[in-house]
Amino acid sequence: MLRIFNKIRKVGIITEPLPKDETLEPLGIQLHDEIKRCFAGSLAIRQVDAGSCNGCELEIHALNNSYYDVERFGIHFVASPRHADMLLVTGPVSKHMETALLRTYEATPHPKLVLAAGTCAADGGEFGASYASCGAVHNVIPVDGIVKGCPPTPLELVKGILGLISQK
Repeated sequence: MLRIFNKIRKVGIITEPLPKDETLEPLGIQLHDEIKRCFAGSLAIRQVDAGSCNGCELEIHALNNSYYDVERFGIHFVASPRHADMLLVTGPVSKHMETALLRTYEATPHPKLVLAAGTCAADGGEFGASYASCGAVHNVIPVDGIVKGCPPTPLELVKGILGLISQK
């Protein structure tokens, strides 16, 4: 153990410095103000994977890392749709997930928002509608907002959430 600490002491810090992103903080403050106005301080999001490749999920998980840390702006992800204000749906809706998505939508209390995240959720992507896929999320449940991208960046997701709740 001492050998490892000595090596760390000799080598020093070898990671790159964090890039300065001047757009996140003002956007986050604006998002926090809108969340206060519309949701009394916190926005609960239930993320639903309707059949995606998990690229969008990786970017959604990045929203909770120490760099983006969207909880400081009042956004938190919940495990149950019964506690959610918004559904964040990814992927083209596979036939096997159609019923689960409908049940999740029905279990979410009113008023509810639905944000389709990613190109596949927006328009079916390269999969489209077929024998195994319903295609876009709006083919199964009503959609209030769309964030395009394959996958959309965490910053684009924050902008999409802000745009959706600003319309409310």
